[in-house]
Amino acid sequence: MKKERLKTIYNETFSGLKLFYRDTILPENLISKYKIGQIIQEKGFTDMTSIGGGLSGNLRYLIASAHPKDLSKFNPDSAKIGHFLLDSITYFKVLDIQKIGDKTQVFLLNIPDNSISLFKNSTSNLEEEIIEKAQKRFREKIDANLIPELQTEEWRERTKSPLGMTENGELFFDDSKIKIEELKRIEVDTEKKIIHINKKPWWKFW
Repeated sequence: MKKERLKTIYNETFSGLKLFYRDTILPENLISKYKIGQIIQEKGFTDMTSIGGGLSGNLRYLIASAHPKDLSKFNPDSAKIGHFLLDSITYFKVLDIQKIGDKTQVFLLNIPDNSISLFKNSTSNLEEEIIEKAQKRFREKIDANLIPELQTEEWRERTKSPLGMTENGELFFDDSKIKIEELKRIEVDTEKKIIHINKKPWWKFW
């Protein structure tokens, strides 16, 4: 892939990236379907909130996205709950999975549908940076107070379904069909706007 194309994809994915929350209660056999590095597809709309409180279920989806729709612009009630929405047929990369006690956080990166193979076959310093933030956020929030506005029956109904699978655990997208290539390491210098692919460590120059 040409570097200019790579820059475009990374800019689309990471520029303006924000974190969103979606809590639910799922059985362990569904939670165990998620694997780090996996690509999943959500067929329905993804409801999530920008307001981070304590976990109201046993599973939190922490979602990093640069392109959600802010529904507070259209509905005052949505503003109270920080309601954001992702369109149907959305792809995510599972960046990280954390578990503390009986609580689990699955960290998802919203990726463009034309970059599935790239994100499946690469890692980057940008991913590592936001994973660190996600882990810190989980530790901070796990014992925090619940947000009362997010405990309504309506909101729980909107967010109860698992992402990327049916309620029976059938995945919507089989990422094993993605062509596997040699794993690329991508380094992005955001200040200089430079991308390095498989940059050799300094000791290999000697």
